[in-house]
Amino acid sequence: MLDRQTAKPVNHEALILELAGLSTQFDILRFLKKTTEMFGARAFMVLRVPSSTAVALQSASVITSWPSELIAKYDAEGLLADSPALNHIKTSTVPFSYDVHAINHQRRDGKSERAIKLFEEYGLIRGAYFPVCDAGGDRGAIGYSGEREAFTNQEMLQLHMISTCVFDRLYQLARKDRKGGEDLTQREIDCLTWTAAGKTSLEISNILNLSEHTVNHYLNRATKKLDTVNRTQAVAKALRMGIIS
Repeated sequence: MLDRQTAKPVNHEALILELAGLSTQFDILRFLKKTTEMFGARAFMVLRVPSSTAVALQSASVITSWPSELIAKYDAEGLLADSPALNHIKTSTVPFSYDVHAINHQRRDGKSERAIKLFEEYGLIRGAYFPVCDAGGDRGAIGYSGEREAFTNQEMLQLHMISTCVFDRLYQLARKDRKGGEDLTQREIDCLTWTAAGKTSLEISNILNLSEHTVNHYLNRATKKLDTVNRTQAVAKALRMGIIS
């Protein structure tokens, strides 16, 4: 099978072997960026299946290369609740390809055209999702999207195997790093808690009677201890681990 961008063979077995040696979530982020490019796509998203009451894609996302502006606009438009892709992921474990025009016309919320326009704006008009499940029973999916033609059957099989291994690796790393949450100081937990409540660093500094610089320092340390890329992901991970509520 040939890479659409470089016309070089994509060795998915080598990718899976490489994945087994990755030791941090940031390593997996870089791995998925590379894999996405090798298969001629533009962006990826790893998500956990949100509850029926969830309204924000950002809270369901584990790691992603989607532009932050796209996610913000997606959530501002309230597009998660009736997402056809998410509805499929919730009811089936079968991987599927999609085109944003066709799939969004399945919407019943009257937001089809807004959703289509948004994904066209960022060049994410075709792709595929691969439902996955980890050993702890948590369900999720990994999606790859861009402007290339639909993935071939062989590519779908390869990406399905890679996606399954990625989700399992994230689970294994989370188990290994769970003790990292126990190393958080009370101040770091306080800062994460207020960040989860939507407060800025300046607002947190006023609440905790600290300097804004100190608040940022605590948040940066918490982010590193939780092996996450930024404070948004640190908050999401802290919530999943029960460190904050």
